[in-house]
Amino acid sequence: MANMIINADIQKGIINKNIYGHFSEHLGRCIYEGIWVGEDSPIPNTRGIRNDVVEALKNINIPVLRWPGGCFADEYHWKDGVGPKESRKRMINTHWGGVIENNHFGTHEFLELCDMLGCEPYICGNVGSGTVQEMQEWVEYITFDGESPMANWRRQNGRENPWTLKYFGVGNENWGCGGNMRPEYYADVYRRYQTYVRNYGKNKVYKIACGPNTADYHWTEVLMREACSFMDGLSLHYYTVPGDSWHNKGSATNFTEQDWFKTMKKTLFMEELITKHSTIMDRYDPQKRVGLIVDEWGTWYDVEPGTNPGFLYQQNTLRDALVAGINLNIFNNHCDRVQMANIAQTVNVLQAVILTEGEKMVLTPTYHVFEMYKVHQGAILLASVMECEDYEYDGEKISQLSVSASKNSEGKIHITLCNLNPKEVAELNCELRGVNASRISGRVLTAPSMNTHNTFDNPDQVKPADFKAIYMNEKGFFATLLPMSVTVLTIE
Repeated sequence: MANMIINADIQKGIINKNIYGHFSEHLGRCIYEGIWVGEDSPIPNTRGIRNDVVEALKNINIPVLRWPGGCFADEYHWKDGVGPKESRKRMINTHWGGVIENNHFGTHEFLELCDMLGCEPYICGNVGSGTVQEMQEWVEYITFDGESPMANWRRQNGRENPWTLKYFGVGNENWGCGGNMRPEYYADVYRRYQTYVRNYGKNKVYKIACGPNTADYHWTEVLMREACSFMDGLSLHYYTVPGDSWHNKGSATNFTEQDWFKTMKKTLFMEELITKHSTIMDRYDPQKRVGLIVDEWGTWYDVEPGTNPGFLYQQNTLRDALVAGINLNIFNNHCDRVQMANIAQTVNVLQAVILTEGEKMVLTPTYHVFEMYKVHQGAILLASVMECEDYEYDGEKISQLSVSASKNSEGKIHITLCNLNPKEVAELNCELRGVNASRISGRVLTAPSMNTHNTFDNPDQVKPADFKAIYMNEKGFFATLLPMSVTVLTIE
């Protein structure tokens, strides 16, 4: 029996809606085929952007979209991607498959996509191989309303009014593909580059510095010590890789319970990462002005057999749904410091929420978790305490349940629960304090087996269903959570 207390009268902060953000890189079939098909495509589109993907993303209230990378960002030169498409420079995508990048999806197309989605654009600038001037002129091109070479060029290219651009990353993974820098060096580079990321008119840029790779606490220490006052956010990248190495990450669909357990355990490591990096940030920023931006996270498996190894295409099973649910619960519970997170990646790459094949589109189990969890966006995090059984496998133990709870502007309480055990139900007794509840309802996402997934021929094998195994009692409610499930409860 698991016991939980929800203190509805103890509010822990606002869950920034940007925790439910996404990431789209020029990688594999994320942009091309996944988002952009071109104006002449038989696939229904609006000025080249496919309609079905836009509608699906709008349904999960996508709040912010990161672009153009990733490692691609630090070899991307934005001027190659504006102006008449027929004259745009063709280049080699050296990081991802060595394919030709025709730059048909550039700044105008990305910002138009964000307008269609109603989300904030988050642009990642080129520090690795770009110049200070190039970065400065990109912001000027997008946001300046007066007369200047870049603003005039934007008008010449068909956009009279400037866009609003709030989020700008100064480099990506500069400890690796973004230049293999030391934190001591990057801190100075960051201070220099960000100086020229200017605010034009009423536009105010939220500047995000490249943060650590996973558990590199020294990187966070140096960046916060040397550049804290020059940044608004510090990024963190961490991927759940169930295999023993990058050369043996494991299959997305053909796995055992041992692989399932390792995946859950490695996902829970996000809790430790955020806690320890936040502790360092607290030392230099006790007011928590600087946000921790987890702008790359998700599962990373071996690519699907027969696909381009550089395209990072993988299937998405019920296991990925649990990974998404656990991570989002962790981000919610750390909303005092985590101000944005971006799953990698939106379409056709890594832990995608959408897969496409020609004109076909399928929603993954991860998509359904984002749809179920959207009730947390902008809500107030509530204090919760959980005591539950362990999920034990081969002598190792992890907590069986993951949870977060919030109250929205209408006073409704939402609780999201993940049962990590693939074989055992979890009986949960919950005490609700500080609220007079009269009604409870729920939805659940689960499947007959750990590796059940949606395909283009069978797109609804994993989808949410009504949750009935719940009833209210004098102090709160009692629920029986299904094995390997993600559940969202609504209390009114």
